[in-house]
Amino acid sequence: MKRVGLFCGGYSSEFEISLKSAQTIMDNFPSGYEVVPIHVFEDGWFVPQGAEKLPFSIERMSYQSAGIESKIDVGLIYIHGNPGENGKIQALLDMKGIPYVNSNALASELSFDKWYCNQFLSRFGIPVAKSLFLKSRTEFTESEILDQLGLPCFVKPSDSGSSFGISKVSKAGDLSAALDKAFEEGDTIVIEAFLKGTEVTCGIYRSPSGLIPLPLTEIVTDNDFFDYEAKYLGQSQEITPARIPDSIRDLVWERSKEIYSLLQLRSIARIDFMVVDGIPHVIEVNTTPGFSTASLVPQMLGVYGKSIRDFWTEIFEVELKSM
Repeated sequence: MKRVGLFCGGYSSEFEISLKSAQTIMDNFPSGYEVVPIHVFEDGWFVPQGAEKLPFSIERMSYQSAGIESKIDVGLIYIHGNPGENGKIQALLDMKGIPYVNSNALASELSFDKWYCNQFLSRFGIPVAKSLFLKSRTEFTESEILDQLGLPCFVKPSDSGSSFGISKVSKAGDLSAALDKAFEEGDTIVIEAFLKGTEVTCGIYRSPSGLIPLPLTEIVTDNDFFDYEAKYLGQSQEITPARIPDSIRDLVWERSKEIYSLLQLRSIARIDFMVVDGIPHVIEVNTTPGFSTASLVPQMLGVYGKSIRDFWTEIFEVELKSM
């Protein structure tokens, strides 16, 4: 029986969300595998076993219990942010020769950075918001930012998988604080022009029969945007299937397949769009979307009529065969 190391936790502000996602996956794991949770902290990696935390050896990809060493055979990385969603653990597993059920290191790193991902996709004619990229506070003056992008605009950490640090700026006087907030979460930031439309998101994965786009979810929030509180504290309506014409749904599905293929993704991804005048604009690509029982992808699977266990069974069947 293959032993699957489920890496969760991580170094970002969404540590606890990652643990919830991992628990849902463990509760619905495919039969025929032994799953071992590996909690990733900055000061060490551990396998929880009852009240104990058994040290996990990054060098040997193993842990010891009662004097017996147990190595992992396969990896499943479910960390929302550094060092999982950005491809670092994938690269480590590549070096160790251990297969994993995720997008590879390059695809993960590219899709993780909002600026680079959207710039890459725009070169293939996929619509994205007009934006600016900042490596420091002094790269553009606030007046230059407002002249180029107007108000309202969004300020986001570019190199962070976290929902923290994102602001919608509606007044010029709020821009400075938004820049500071974003730089607290990431080393680089992206500022995007406002897109007025309907926000939808599409889960997509590889099945034995090919790429499967799941029913779209429409995001409606009383907040300024789909921020951390809207995502995780119930301050939004998540309507599945989305209330959009079938023709636009089909266009979002086709665009999701195109993006999945261009980025050479694997396993599950969730791609967020803003539909403006019937045209889907990409907001961002998530290669480790939330997977708690209340998260969007499990909701999509429910509407699609597929159990979480059957879903992960298909993922393992397809991705391990392709290695």
